Amino acid sequence: MESKKTYTVQEATKKLEHFCAYQERCHQEVRKKLEAMSMIPEAIDVIIVHLLDHNFLNEERFAKAFVRGKFNIKHWGRRRLTSELKQRDISKFNINQALAEIDENDYLTVFSELAENRANLLKERNTYKKRKKFINYFLYRGWESHLVYDKAHEIIR
Repeated sequence: MESKKTYTVQEATKKLEHFCAYQERCHQEVRKKLEAMSMIPEAIDVIIVHLLDHNFLNEERFAKAFVRGKFNIKHWGRRRLTSELKQRDISKFNINQALAEIDENDYLTVFSELAENRANLLKERNTYKKRKKFINYFLYRGWESHLVYDKAHEIIR
C-alpha cells in the first residue's frame, strides 16, 4: 500500500511558489496541482490567495505570455489562441488584452510566410485536394477562415 505524501499549507505554498516562478501558470493549473497534492479546498483557496497577493500568479501576465509564446513558436492564429485560453478559464478581458499584443502587420506577415512555405511543401497534384489540405492545416491552427480561403485561392492554382 503506497501512502501519498501529505503537505502542510506552508510546504504546499513553497512548492507552488516554485511551480509558478518556473513558468507562468493559470489559476486552473495551480488548482489542479494542489488537488493532485491532496490539499483540502480551504487550503487551496488560502494558497491561491497567497500566490495572487505575492504576484506568483497573474492571469493577465499568463495570458500575454501564452499568446506570445504560442504565436511566435507554434504560429497559432487568433482563433486557436482564444479557444485555448478559454479552456483555461481565462477571462474575456484578459484574452482580448493578450491578443491586442500581437501586431497586425506581424500577424499577417507570419501568416503569408507560413502559407508560402506550406503551399510549397504540399506534394498533392490535384488542385482541389491540395487546397483542402492547405485550408485544413491553417484552420486547425486557428487562423481566421477569410485569411485562409483568400490565401488558398491566391497561391494554389
